Amino acid sequence: MSDTDKFRTASLSRSTSETAIKLNVNLDGEGKAQISSGLKFLDHLITTFSKYSLVDIEADVKSHDSILHHLIEDIAICMGQSLDKALGDRARIMRFGYAIVPMDDSRSNAAIDLVKRQYSKFELKLDRSEVEGIAKEDIEHFFRSLLQNLVACTHIQVEYGEDDHHKLESAMKSFAIAFRNAAAIDQRRKGLPSTKDMM
Repeated sequence: MSDTDKFRTASLSRSTSETAIKLNVNLDGEGKAQISSGLKFLDHLITTFSKYSLVDIEADVKSHDSILHHLIEDIAICMGQSLDKALGDRARIMRFGYAIVPMDDSRSNAAIDLVKRQYSKFELKLDRSEVEGIAKEDIEHFFRSLLQNLVACTHIQVEYGEDDHHKLESAMKSFAIAFRNAAAIDQRRKGLPSTKDMM
C-alpha cells in the first residue's frame, strides 16, 4: 500500500436552517461508528454499514427544526458525499463489488460499480408504513439520497422476506460488503480501472 492509499479519509460539514451535520469517514478503518441522530434505527443502519464495510464513520448531528425527514435526508447526503470524497480519483480500486446476504427470513443482493456516473436502483419491498418508528417513505429517501450522492452505479434488491427490519438489515449489509469489495485497493493495478482512462 502506498502513502496515498493510507489517507482515504474525508470530512464534510453541512449546515442549513434545518440541520447541522459534521461527518468524517475513513475508508480503511476498522468498522467503527459514532453517531447519535436521535433515531435509533437510523443509527443502527449506519452502524451496520460501518461494521461490514469497515468504513469508520463519525457524525455530529443536530436538528434545528425537529423534522425527521430533513434530518434523515441530510445525514444521507453527507454520508454519500463523504464516501465519494474519500474515494478521490478512484485510482487503483477494484471498482466492482457485489454481495448476497441472508438475514433470517430475508435475503438481499447488491452490486456496485464505482464509476463516477450516478445511477441507482433499489427495491426494499417494505410492507409496513413504518419500520422502528421511521416512515417507509423516509427510509426509502435515505437510501435514495445516499446512493445519489455516492455518485456510482449501485443496485440493491431485497429478494424476499417477511420482516421489514430483517429486509433492511440484509439490504444494508449487502450494500456494505459490495462497497467494501469495490473500494478495496487492487495491489496489481496502476492508475484508473477503466478502458477510457477516466472514471
